[in-house]
Amino acid sequence: MIRVVAGTALLGVGVLLVAISAVGLVRLPDVYNRMNAVAKAASLGLVCVLLGVLLLMPGVRTAVVVLVAVGLQLFTAPVGGYALARAAYRAGAPLAAGTLFHDHDHDHDGPPVAGGGDRPGRPDRPT
Repeated sequence: MIRVVAGTALLGVGVLLVAISAVGLVRLPDVYNRMNAVAKAASLGLVCVLLGVLLLMPGVRTAVVVLVAVGLQLFTAPVGGYALARAAYRAGAPLAAGTLFHDHDHDHDGPPVAGGGDRPGRPDRPT
């Protein structure tokens, strides 16, 4: 009985988190905020749903499938989010008007210079 209640609660929390990420996808102002909402809330939502499934359908096969899926989700979501954010930044996706700071002001094209010397800045931004 407790397992069913806990599994159902985890399913509900997971669905709620995925719904919140969908709202964030529509309501947030720029691509970077949207990716953050989707990567965090949807990842945690999926993990909650999978753990709820494990509680509702216990078994070795289910446990293996859930553990593999959770592991892949926790490994690939941050890497994919980072790759998408970097691609959006390099493509020139604008920041929201209220953004006060972004850490890539000094992001330069080209390979690193030995000895930590200065590299020329990108032509579309002042150095």
